[in-house]
Amino acid sequence: MSVVKVADIAYIRLQSPDLDQAEEFLVNLGMVRSARTADRLYMRGTDPSHHIHVTHLGPPKYLGLAFQVDSDDDLKKLAQVPGASAIEPIEEPGGGRRVRFTDPHGYQVEAVCGIEPLAPLPIRRNVLNWGDEKFRRTGELMRLDAGPSQIKRIAHALHMTPRLREVIAWYRNLFGFVCSDEIYAGSKEHVIATFNRCDQGERFVDHHTFVCIESDKVGLNHVSFEVQNFDDVMLGHEHLKRIGKYEHVWGVGRHLLGSQVYDYWKDPWGRVHERWTDSDMLNCHNPANLVPAERGLSSQWGAPAPQAFITHASP
Repeated sequence: MSVVKVADIAYIRLQSPDLDQAEEFLVNLGMVRSARTADRLYMRGTDPSHHIHVTHLGPPKYLGLAFQVDSDDDLKKLAQVPGASAIEPIEEPGGGRRVRFTDPHGYQVEAVCGIEPLAPLPIRRNVLNWGDEKFRRTGELMRLDAGPSQIKRIAHALHMTPRLREVIAWYRNLFGFVCSDEIYAGSKEHVIATFNRCDQGERFVDHHTFVCIESDKVGLNHVSFEVQNFDDVMLGHEHLKRIGKYEHVWGVGRHLLGSQVYDYWKDPWGRVHERWTDSDMLNCHNPANLVPAERGLSSQWGAPAPQAFITHASP
């Protein structure tokens, strides 16, 4: 039994030497500033979450993740775990309360609740005609405005670790993650990657919220954000390509595990940010799957994953 069952991922913390450059990248990726102080930048999506991305001023570094819990009762349970902080106020824009941990690799992990939501932002809406639903948009012209994607929410993060079983057990035991898919190489006992979702019982959730891949490196492989639809992925892709300032990593394609239509780019300090749409949605009735490596890391369409991406880790 886990201590609690988190409801979702809340935000990521990165550290960057220039908040102006960080904000410029994140705006071009599809986020909007919700707050900024002398040494921190808070960015949001179109959903009501106050922030989904926090940048601290300082040398480039991955700091950690925050996960959303349902109540103060969950925080009370977590505060009793050896190594946990006390329940403390979050003295940052949006407020709220949290319990802090240090994971097996030394990254900060927060369980948070009570952060003040913001009003949702307006989104561009486009209705698609397809297949046997050819008349969903009739008498209207499709004319999309160029520009960045409109990121909705933070969706998942992927850690690289040489201690896969230990790390994923720590996160599962604390936060209640359950396995959606695991990838093995050689024998089925040799699991090299594990895709985990939030356990919300009958409620359907994203195929994965937290992923670990076995590696000789330690760090963040990528952080991922959901956008509105396929057109939004492509508009954002064209926008970033047109700017010409940022390194494209992989995409556009459709994953096998999770089925997302994806696109990956690096920020100015090499941290990989994914935008995607159209995830598989699972609940307690979906069993875990064991998938061979030659299939598990493949795409349903799109170019194969570059080796530099598969082995990437931002410490």
